[in-house]
Amino acid sequence: MLLKQCTVIMLILMAAFVLAGCGSEEADSRDETDTKAQTGESVNDGAKEGTDDAWVLEYVDAHGEMHNATIDTDLAMHDYDWTNLIKEDGGTLSYSDGRYRTRRGIDISSHQGDIDWAKVKAAGNDFVFVRVVYRAYGEKGQLFADEKARDNITAAQKAGLDVGVYVFSQAVDEKEAVEEADLTIKQLRGLKLQLPVVFDPETILDDEARTDNVSGMQFTDNTIAFCEHIREAGFEPMIYSNMVWEGEMFELDRLQEYPVWYADYEIPAQTPYAFRFWQYSEKGKTDGVQGAVDLNLEFVKE
Repeated sequence: MLLKQCTVIMLILMAAFVLAGCGSEEADSRDETDTKAQTGESVNDGAKEGTDDAWVLEYVDAHGEMHNATIDTDLAMHDYDWTNLIKEDGGTLSYSDGRYRTRRGIDISSHQGDIDWAKVKAAGNDFVFVRVVYRAYGEKGQLFADEKARDNITAAQKAGLDVGVYVFSQAVDEKEAVEEADLTIKQLRGLKLQLPVVFDPETILDDEARTDNVSGMQFTDNTIAFCEHIREAGFEPMIYSNMVWEGEMFELDRLQEYPVWYADYEIPAQTPYAFRFWQYSEKGKTDGVQGAVDLNLEFVKE
């Protein structure tokens, strides 16, 4: 009888031990999820599926719609650790991990009107990208120089900001991409830049555009044509991109030699691919600029 009682007691103790272990494991899992949520790390287990050689990324576009992209792990990847991303007062971001630090910047066009560049610099900005050329997205695709570009470039540099420029492209073929590059080079005559010349092959949200039916291959061909023409003129080319283009349009294996200015208003950035600049807001504020302005970070190796 005593033996039977001891056996029952032992079984009860073993069951309690197993249940306690399960409860501890669940608590550890909850703690890990809470930590990830606080640091900005993704807690979506379905966001990354597959093997190390090929996996699928789930991401959201500018409309809030979900997409899936197969990630090519043979391409260059960034190694930023988003637990080191800091949200500062006013919504600005910064990053530092002992390997990289960030510089703050904005991008502007003539739409921002007159800018007080001394105030922009005093607000903590280190750089600016200035629109220099743009093409209309209607059928005719007229090409224009931004009327304030040269004044903005020289005034920003005088205030102590590093300056790069970008082209709002609506090129449907390589000939038009080179035409955009030629006008850019003409507009930059006599000027020096501290940062790259960026090809921004924009898609138009909520409206029809002349580039709507451009294929991914042509999209990539246009980009290379522009960048190589800019390089031949002595400037550093760079590509403006986002996750939709990287996942569904660009033939990224053909563009690995060009640095990337990546646009993504999700925090943290969704792409696993390498990028140098990150445009993280289109609704930012900074002294010296009236109204909303795009906010950017540059990742600089320590």
